[in-house]
Amino acid sequence: MDVLFLFRIREHQEEMLKKEFPEIHFLFDRKPDDPALETSEVIVTYGADIDENVLDRAKNLKWIMVASAGVEQMPLGRIRERGIPVTNVRGIHKTPMAETMLAHILAYRKKLGVVYEQQDRSEWNQKIRGTELLDSKALILGPGAIGSEIGRLLQAFGVRTYGCNRSGRQAEHMDEMISFGGLVDTLPEMDTVISVLPSTPETRGLLGHEHFGAMKDSALFLNFGRGDLYEEKVLIEALENGRPAAAVLDVFETEPLPADSPLWKMENVTVSPHVSSHSGRYIERSLDIFMPNLRAYLDGSIDEMENRVDPERGY
Repeated sequence: MDVLFLFRIREHQEEMLKKEFPEIHFLFDRKPDDPALETSEVIVTYGADIDENVLDRAKNLKWIMVASAGVEQMPLGRIRERGIPVTNVRGIHKTPMAETMLAHILAYRKKLGVVYEQQDRSEWNQKIRGTELLDSKALILGPGAIGSEIGRLLQAFGVRTYGCNRSGRQAEHMDEMISFGGLVDTLPEMDTVISVLPSTPETRGLLGHEHFGAMKDSALFLNFGRGDLYEEKVLIEALENGRPAAAVLDVFETEPLPADSPLWKMENVTVSPHVSSHSGRYIERSLDIFMPNLRAYLDGSIDEMENRVDPERGY
């Protein structure tokens, strides 16, 4: 049985897999045009390199393991038609991403950018007025594994957390919950607005002029989910009008962000090049999900595999 990895992992991780699964022929660091694609039962990928041409050639394919949370770049319709199970690594990003978001929030509220700029100028100026997180309110769009973790960290700072999802169903580390329909009414109360929503038919273009216009003129907006949550020109106009006050963006409509994008030059925008999930433990955590799933696959217990993706919903 062939298992094809479309990316590189470390040598000791390769040896670990070979030792744990001696009956499997692993092919590491291959490309989608590798001839082994046609015989492999399992493909391990970051997702973006799986297109309809790859699916047509992968005639023996019976499971796709995506070492990412998002699967929106994959031909989900064709995958559904062929009945190929898809799993992802949902949940492994929560620690690095929540830590990164918290760092950006604290840097903004404590005016650390101003501190760093003054140091560059050798300037001693104590007229820096930061604000506290204590007793503030944060709205988290998409309180899943990542959203709940940033909620937990913010609650430790005395922040009241509001979760927002499709159903309004309760989520961990959220003091209150709303559904998408309650956004406009809730946004005027929020000091921090965070999105970690995936890209789905329900979330694409979810935020419009009325949502940004409803935000406080002191609010910080962070998007660490997907760049199609809104039209970028709508956000730029909102930031120019002062609602929200500032934005930290890790995802964009087009990536890499074009050099001529106005976002690069805006003083109230922090551009993060989609790196919030980066961690030296990324592959390690991915394999922690892949290995039990591979055992379940070999045992014929596909229904028991963790992190199954619904191709119709996109997550």
